[in-house]
Amino acid sequence: MVRFDNVGMRYGIGHEVLRDVSFELPRGSLTYLTGASGAGKSSLLRLMYLAHRPSRGLIEMFGKDLARLPRQALPELRRQIGVVYQDFRLIDHLSVFDNVALPLRLAEAPKAEVKAHVDELLSWVGLADKVRATPAELSGGEQQRVAIARAVIARPRLLLADEPTGSVDPDMGDRLMHLFLELNRIGTTILIATHDVAMMERHRAPVLRLVQGELAFSRSAGRL
Repeated sequence: MVRFDNVGMRYGIGHEVLRDVSFELPRGSLTYLTGASGAGKSSLLRLMYLAHRPSRGLIEMFGKDLARLPRQALPELRRQIGVVYQDFRLIDHLSVFDNVALPLRLAEAPKAEVKAHVDELLSWVGLADKVRATPAELSGGEQQRVAIARAVIARPRLLLADEPTGSVDPDMGDRLMHLFLELNRIGTTILIATHDVAMMERHRAPVLRLVQGELAFSRSAGRL
């Protein structure tokens, strides 16, 4: 699904924030990405959701070499990727329902299908009573759950989640992880950037660890 081969990345003319990063995410896998603040986790995710290009190295996604891909092909590729941003990026003037429904509406899904899927997912994340609220009326944890619901509703082929349980209590964090695990069970490849060692122990999966922009090692969560 994803392959990085000796990838480097810098912002502008600054020093490289990622150096010689190589790894593969098998199709249908679930993987954790860990590392201290500033290690490069968010930068790596930016490369994967096509918000930034590498300064060097090879990135393949969905079997395509991104360096050879014409710019006009990127929107179609992005539609196959769901992203949970650390800063949520909800649309302020839209209701909870409309924020979550947005990917389905962009895909021109039937109105009845949109309503059924959004209602079901908002119930799952505990926000069935907030459908008409705007982001400004929600707590940080509630905004996080809206962002997760929006990212997963269209069942993307690849889901990238940046600290998806960072603003919720452990019980809701486990509930959200079960949502990710169910999505993974039906075929979505998932990469979760997290500091939550306890969660990784409860829901074990392979781990990629970044140290100062370099991939230090990759191993199973059972040997953290």
